[in-house]
Amino acid sequence: MGGLWQRLAHNRIYVLVALIALLAGATLMAGGVAAYSYYLATNAGYSTQAQAAPLPSAAPAAVPALPGVGANSIADMVNRVGPAVVMINTTVVEKTSGIDPFLNDPFFRQFFGNRLPLPQERQSHGIGSGFITSADGYILTNEHVVDGAQDVEVTVAGYDKPFPAKVVGTDKELDLAILKINAPKPLPTVPLGNSDQTRVGEWVVAIGNPYGLDHTVTVGVVSAKGRPVPVQDRIYKNLLQTDAAINPGNSGGPLLNLKGEVIGINTAVNAQGQGLGFAIPINTAKDVMEQLRTQGKVVRPWLGVSILDVTADLQQYFKLPDRKGAIVGEVMNGSPAEKAGLQVGDVIRKVDNQPIDNAQALVDAIAKKKIGQSVGLEIYRGGRTLFRLVTIAEKP
Repeated sequence: MGGLWQRLAHNRIYVLVALIALLAGATLMAGGVAAYSYYLATNAGYSTQAQAAPLPSAAPAAVPALPGVGANSIADMVNRVGPAVVMINTTVVEKTSGIDPFLNDPFFRQFFGNRLPLPQERQSHGIGSGFITSADGYILTNEHVVDGAQDVEVTVAGYDKPFPAKVVGTDKELDLAILKINAPKPLPTVPLGNSDQTRVGEWVVAIGNPYGLDHTVTVGVVSAKGRPVPVQDRIYKNLLQTDAAINPGNSGGPLLNLKGEVIGINTAVNAQGQGLGFAIPINTAKDVMEQLRTQGKVVRPWLGVSILDVTADLQQYFKLPDRKGAIVGEVMNGSPAEKAGLQVGDVIRKVDNQPIDNAQALVDAIAKKKIGQSVGLEIYRGGRTLFRLVTIAEKP
């Protein structure tokens, strides 16, 4: 009997533990349901009666985008203006003999019995970019893209064959060129922005044909403005600097803001640094585009002098009262300056009563004058102030 009661007591302990565990599980389940009901009521907007509703699905992950740029704003802009960006293919023909150039002289050919090989023609091909500025087929690009080309072809999106292009105007100094193609229907265009209003740090997009890869899109920011950059035989005075990738073949293509407006013409890349590309401000082009279209060149007012800033050494050498003005370093033969009697060492201090602080100020002042206009110059020479009247001519 004692062993039986002991076994029953032992079993009752197990039963009691099981009952306690069952009650605890029920309590936890009820608490969980209540907590979930509270969550639905306070966070999901449901009532506590919707306890049987399924859990809300997870929200879709946010699409990553550039800081301050919408997820699709760049893609939408490229779709809108991309068709106005064109590929430019050029052919340059050069004559070469492969022998001493002196032997091409007729005298030497006669001496050697005309047995020398005749000069051969060698063709080279180039690729650049451009963009359509008017629906009737005018295209803006770089001068160096078409320099020396005998044949120029333009490939336009939506057309199977390239169009032959005519170079209607070029300017080597600004590195700008206008082409013209004839299409069977109006062409897409890209609007021109205002590069003066562009700020350092703004997002920009470059579209072009680097290495012949048409309509390549790169993105960056304007990293600086007003950069003077020498490239081979050119000196660019006022370029936009960007870290948007610019490579060979991008030259002449547009640098765009997020509105799809052209703020620059992609021009050069710095081979020594990564993320350093340069573009001509579009306002520079807007000032001369009409001249390029109608006259084929940029007509520049010309005074006919080379000038220098007044440095401390020059001030002491010429015994000048201050460092204001621009010193004449050379007077060109037959120039308006020579005809007006200007001399080396003269300091030009005013143009039509406008004070001239340095050499660049004189350049800017003359650039605003018209061909044939008479301009009054105040100059300082040998301790005296003199006045000369000069007639502005066209730069040869």
